[in-house]
Amino acid sequence: MTYRRWFVVGIAFAVIGALVAAFAIFYGNFSPRGYVEDHYRRATGRDIGSSAIAYTSNKAPSQVAKDVTDAWQPADQYVDGSGVYLRYDDDSVVILPLAVGSVILLERMSTAYPRYHSRVGTHWGWGRGSSVRGGGPGAGK
Repeated sequence: MTYRRWFVVGIAFAVIGALVAAFAIFYGNFSPRGYVEDHYRRATGRDIGSSAIAYTSNKAPSQVAKDVTDAWQPADQYVDGSGVYLRYDDDSVVILPLAVGSVILLERMSTAYPRYHSRVGTHWGWGRGSSVRGGGPGAGK
């Protein structure tokens, strides 16, 4: 009889664990992209093609940047008069001023770096041991 009780308790804990995990997966934000998606308004009219997805906020770019970086520390960031440029491992979050508030652009680094290179130049490092030059013969020379 003791084994049966422990078996029932074990099953109950497994079910509770599965419910908690499912809730976290469906309602959590596990990336800067998820944070922006959960906290700002989608603005499809401000998308840049299919690569830069736009959101808006009534907060200034500096405040949006503070909120995002408090939640997710960027690998690099660059700030100038045109906006705030945050680099993460796979994504960029670019926050530009609007007349009232900000537009927040989410984009993969593969398209964001070429788009913003003239602005961020060498200020954005390159993470995970990658190089902007690629990895062919003579790379890093």
